[in-house]
Amino acid sequence: MNTLSHDNHSPLLEFRNVTIIAGKKKVLDNISVTIHDGEHIAILGPNGAGKSSFVRTINREYYPAVQDDNDVVFRMRGREVWNVWDLRALFGIVSNELLFNFTREISGREVILSGFFSSVGLFHNEVTTMMEEKTDAILQFLEIDHLQQRPMTSLSSGEARRFLIGRALVHDPKTLILDEPTNSLDLHSLHTFRLMLRKIAKSGTGIILVTHNLHDIIPEIKRVILMKDGRFWKDGQKTDLLTDDDLTELFRVPVHVFRQGGYYYATGY
Repeated sequence: MNTLSHDNHSPLLEFRNVTIIAGKKKVLDNISVTIHDGEHIAILGPNGAGKSSFVRTINREYYPAVQDDNDVVFRMRGREVWNVWDLRALFGIVSNELLFNFTREISGREVILSGFFSSVGLFHNEVTTMMEEKTDAILQFLEIDHLQQRPMTSLSSGEARRFLIGRALVHDPKTLILDEPTNSLDLHSLHTFRLMLRKIAKSGTGIILVTHNLHDIIPEIKRVILMKDGRFWKDGQKTDLLTDDDLTELFRVPVHVFRQGGYYYATGY
């Protein structure tokens, strides 16, 4: 029996009272959250709030600290024990660390193909016809087929990120997790990235967007989690939480929020 399909009715992710200690520092403090298939969520907070630590916890790089006084739940699809390779069918993760690791003399096409092997480059892995066909489909879907033979070192930051997203999509993950995806993007690249992300969201793949930029939140994202000091401070509808008062308290500067074309922007700081 396919284990992944067997527990498809359980939440995609369920954390309760999860605390993460990295070194001697508490990077996540008693967080609780439930995420279901197909949800589009933004996790918004200042630098140092613990957003990337949350991503590393999903990816099983971090594990909860043992707590005697709290009932800790750390489940994905109703299970606490996972082979990390099996998680690829649940989550595709794109981070700035991944971008750094792939800034080398390998082509964009190789980057996507390497997703089948969880490697950086192909080395001596055997690429099948199915993998080639899937890569072709992803290149066309993300509209980057014209860039596929160029080395990653010659691509712009925005172009390179699109290939990493393609790499994350090879296993048809239920949810795509993007950790600070618009860092260093110019206005044109930001516009192109937004269009691509909206296309992915409309295709049925869930989006978890981790950011400190209010304008990264695409219209398809309806749920927002405000994060500060390693905690999930508020969790609710975008229209309720993206307010002057909440964002002023979150970022500790005076913020005025306005909406235009389905996007939210902050001024006043």
